[in-house]
Amino acid sequence: MEVCKLYSLSTCSHCKACKRFLGDCGIEYEFTDVDLLPDDMRTEALDEIKRLTSRCAFPTIIIGQKVIVGFKEAEIREALGL
Repeated sequence: MEVCKLYSLSTCSHCKACKRFLGDCGIEYEFTDVDLLPDDMRTEALDEIKRLTSRCAFPTIIIGQKVIVGFKEAEIREALGL
């Protein structure tokens, strides 16, 4: 199983739906609620998201080498081999 990492916002409905989906599918994942990070760590996380996606949008999901921006269930399923 590929490592799954999620950059999210604690108040974002799409981020919450993505977390729920991953949990319902039994996928173990790491997540970072970027808005809850201290300022210096938040800046670092945002820089990483921009490096990966060339923009700053949530949720940003990294599955192995694949980066998916937004809660795109079909793409996430495909990347996870579901």
